[in-house]
Amino acid sequence: MADGIEPQPGILEIALYKGGESKLDGVSNVLKLSSNENPLGPSDAAKEAAARALHGLNRYPTTDHAALRSAISDVWGVDADRVFCGVGSGDVLKLLAEAYAGPGDEIVFTEHGFSMYPIYAHAVGATPVVVPERERVVDVDAILAACGPKTKLVFIANPGNPTGTMIGAAEVARLAEGLPPQTLLALDGAYAEFVEGFDAGKALVDSRENVVMTRTFSKIYGLGGMRVGWGYGPQAVIDVLNRIRGPFNLSTVALAAAEAAVRDTAHTEKCRIENARCRDWMAGALAELGVPSDTSTANFILARFADETEANACDEALRKAGIIVRKVAGYGLPNCLRITVGDEAACRRVVHAIAQFKGVRK
Repeated sequence: MADGIEPQPGILEIALYKGGESKLDGVSNVLKLSSNENPLGPSDAAKEAAARALHGLNRYPTTDHAALRSAISDVWGVDADRVFCGVGSGDVLKLLAEAYAGPGDEIVFTEHGFSMYPIYAHAVGATPVVVPERERVVDVDAILAACGPKTKLVFIANPGNPTGTMIGAAEVARLAEGLPPQTLLALDGAYAEFVEGFDAGKALVDSRENVVMTRTFSKIYGLGGMRVGWGYGPQAVIDVLNRIRGPFNLSTVALAAAEAAVRDTAHTEKCRIENARCRDWMAGALAELGVPSDTSTANFILARFADETEANACDEALRKAGIIVRKVAGYGLPNCLRITVGDEAACRRVVHAIAQFKGVRK
């Protein structure tokens, strides 16, 4: 780099984010269970909407996302004017950091939280503050104790990634109530749709001025390749975010697919039910093999092993069997492997491979 040309402070402290692997050398029948993707894929309605939108690729997309915001409003009972659409929910979280934090400020998150949270903090020159969890569950008291006059944002994922655990509405409300007056609470609900009847914080957003919730189309809706997410918050916050986002941040195809996906509630419910069935079976089968996990409310389980050595050995055994899961030492969980819930055949294949690793006939 030329003399004198330097990035902003904190940028070079960022470790590059690594997505889940999808290929193994010399293996053709790879089972990818490393990125929490929906094995059922997007609904037919979403695919058809995307195909129709291809005819208008010469035109710029809308700048106001009105049709998608209206669909989200209809399905989730939120005020369309207070819905913000971004390039995945991570984009919404990133823009919150850009808008509300900077040098001298602090962004608080928990020790096993999504690995992008410290990246968002470093990118804007803010100080990341890591708070311990209690047995892989968000600890509201620990978060409140870590907050002070410099705290501008608190990020929590509920359900959590990679833990799969969650805290109840009363605890989230207690957290929002106890934050300093200058602090915004961002509820990352990437996995919210996998929890039956869960509003992901909507009621709290409607009743307070310091809470924003985010959602994504990458998980239950099966549109990870489209990169669409949304946020819901106080009007003042949404107005700020709209001032700094790109005017054409979502493509015509992505907007069309997401609108159709959110309206196809039958497909969403089918995916939720099937995920719960396969998840609970896989968690139970692995527990019988001596591989426990916390009760997951998402589309993955966090399998716990005796120590890091056993977790790494199991990961290697799975790779030899053509199965890719996610090592989570970078999340402070070196003795664990995060395993996406695939379809029934995928779940059985994983359990069989781990049984062989453990020396158990299954």
